[in-house]
Amino acid sequence: MKALRVSTLTPDLSGVSLEEVPAPEPRTGQVLIRVRAAALNYPDLLMTRGDYQLKPELPFVPGMEVAGEVVAGDGFTPGEVVVAGTRLGAFAELVAVDAGAVRRKPAHLSFEQAACVGAAYLTAYVALVRLARVEAGEWVLVHGATGGVGWATVDLARALGARVIATGRDPAKLGVLAREQPGTITLPVPDFRERVKEIAGGGADVIVDPVGGDVFDESVRCIAFGGRLLVVGFTSGRIADVSTNMPLIKGFSVIGVRAGEYGRRFPARGRENLDAIWQLAEAGRITPRIERALPLADWREAFEAMRDSRVVGKMVLVP
Repeated sequence: MKALRVSTLTPDLSGVSLEEVPAPEPRTGQVLIRVRAAALNYPDLLMTRGDYQLKPELPFVPGMEVAGEVVAGDGFTPGEVVVAGTRLGAFAELVAVDAGAVRRKPAHLSFEQAACVGAAYLTAYVALVRLARVEAGEWVLVHGATGGVGWATVDLARALGARVIATGRDPAKLGVLAREQPGTITLPVPDFRERVKEIAGGGADVIVDPVGGDVFDESVRCIAFGGRLLVVGFTSGRIADVSTNMPLIKGFSVIGVRAGEYGRRFPARGRENLDAIWQLAEAGRITPRIERALPLADWREAFEAMRDSRVVGKMVLVP
């Protein structure tokens, strides 16, 4: 089968190539899936550099979520249409997945849409529901709002009844978000701090930050008393510091978000989290946005678009 394989960790994707590799043989308790769509996530890019927490043994096939058809496996019938979280192996024509990570695809979602629900919306759910305990009517400020996790967080926050402010650096991409997520207030970076305070009556109740750096610094200054500042990542490249007098004076919490690790530490809650986001998807209350679906052969174009922040929502690879 064809698969995208990382043989060497490099900063420029030169260690990644599309190759012919042996097809996986499912073990007991696994399901073999013919991949129809695989979502691209920022950790996939980081893993090609060795910059992510998960550091697989070389060589490896990246890709952490798929939608496709069952070939064989425990508890499923060949031909069933499913979605699955894989951690690794999704950027291939076939992938073997633990049966517990496989569920039937909602009928109204395309393969491409279904492949994009798991990772991004799970991060958003753990951030907003499990950790921030957001309530209807609260102000939620989402940074990096046009990326995969950012879009999912805006979408979920609206579904939960929150009032949403979204920031980004590209006016055109913010325009897309404003059109497709009605009622969301969009603000440019870096000029968001004073406007957030004005709009939210002193500050945002919840801030979701996958950007870090200067964005985090400014967020500290526009969070409401008793607010929750959620650290999702550092796409800006700089890990920010916070003086402890600021949380003391403003009474806010800084909370790290690792959705996958949360589920591994608390397995029962992890299953509940996944059930919750798929129920929302089944009900049509959340819908991923697909920027483009590209053939697996065009993987470099997809990775570079994500690396260069030229994506609104998610990129998808199709074997």
